[in-house]
Amino acid sequence: MSKKRKTVSFAVFISLVVLLLIGIILTGGSGEKEESIQEAMKDAVLHEHNVVSLFGIRDVNPSLIAAYLVTAAILIFAIIIRIFAVPRFKETPGKFQMLIEEWVNLFTGLARNGRPEKYNFIAGYIFTAGSYIFIGTLFELLGVQVNGTKGQIITLPAPLCDINAAIAMGVSSYLIIMFGGISANGFKGILKTLKEFSLPISMSFRLFGALLSGMLVTELVYYYIRLSFVLPVIVGVLFTLMHALIQAYVLTMLTSTYYGEVSEKSPPKVKKEKHKKNDNTEEATEAA
Repeated sequence: MSKKRKTVSFAVFISLVVLLLIGIILTGGSGEKEESIQEAMKDAVLHEHNVVSLFGIRDVNPSLIAAYLVTAAILIFAIIIRIFAVPRFKETPGKFQMLIEEWVNLFTGLARNGRPEKYNFIAGYIFTAGSYIFIGTLFELLGVQVNGTKGQIITLPAPLCDINAAIAMGVSSYLIIMFGGISANGFKGILKTLKEFSLPISMSFRLFGALLSGMLVTELVYYYIRLSFVLPVIVGVLFTLMHALIQAYVLTMLTSTYYGEVSEKSPPKVKKEKHKKNDNTEEATEAA
């Protein structure tokens, strides 16, 4: 980079900083919200006031609307890829085909590491769960807004910011693990799975806590107008991307690992009676 470009870039950076400081000074504290920070944080978790009407039937958590939109978007995108893109895939992949293959291979590799044999079923599940967590978390960055029941504008959060959605994801993963144990070891597989009775709770609250923390930090930054210049964009994007990647990987990795453990066939037990008979035969032979 030439000296002139460096000088211009530095001048633009200084100008942006100066404009940011001027904006903060001029706005002062007059733009702060009327509700207290405690009320804002509490409503971000419980949604007691910021609720949305579901087709006029009942008032629901905004996360439910976000879950419907994310699910519909994923299904439509999958259908479009299957009909128009997959038939055109070639042995020498293009950029889009390479992206799809790498995304599939990521979860297939996790499934193969956890369950070297017959891993197709668990690979399909963790691919679906991981994709939903990743895309659902990134949905928060779109800033889709809807009208609340009291006429207020509500920005839809990530679907898994609702504790009910996180619990459903954790319980469904636990049931998939139990299914793997039953299919491989029958009733013994259930006993193996029940030993990890705290697994659905840990999965659910880990997922819920991680995604909710990012939303609360962003809400806290947005609460004060002095911090609402540029900083929320950086904080929101970084937290959202980090949580999308980490939580999608952690849940799918744990699911595939536990699935592999409980679906591993137990070694057959050697009957003691046969050993005794063999020992008696050997003793008789030696005596003869």
